[in-house]
Amino acid sequence: MKKTAQQLIDEANAIVDQITPTEANALLCKDGVLFVDLRDIRELWREGTIPGAMSAPRGMLEFWVDPECKYHRKAFDDAEKLVLFCASAWRSALAARALLEMGMNNVCHLEGGFTAWRDNGLEIAP
Repeated sequence: MKKTAQQLIDEANAIVDQITPTEANALLCKDGVLFVDLRDIRELWREGTIPGAMSAPRGMLEFWVDPECKYHRKAFDDAEKLVLFCASAWRSALAARALLEMGMNNVCHLEGGFTAWRDNGLEIAP
């Protein structure tokens, strides 16, 4: 194996903006900010999510973002800033890097993921 998963995550985190749960919470009600939950739907059912977040399974994100793809979702066109998150900020780091490589510069991810959000006592939607 040439690279481990952790090495890929570390490389992504070196180039992707990360925001703390407190910083993310301050963006929650801002116009143009789209929170994107990359977790599996079963994780959302079990644990809840950040209020107003759009569920975008990790395996579909690049397709949903790409305006030339038949799976494109318009919500990504309207967003001025994307805040990606998953359970522990591993999937979101890799996803944010992929979006940067696709030419999107309005992407960041939640440091510590949904676990950090929850552990900071921030609001959770069912």
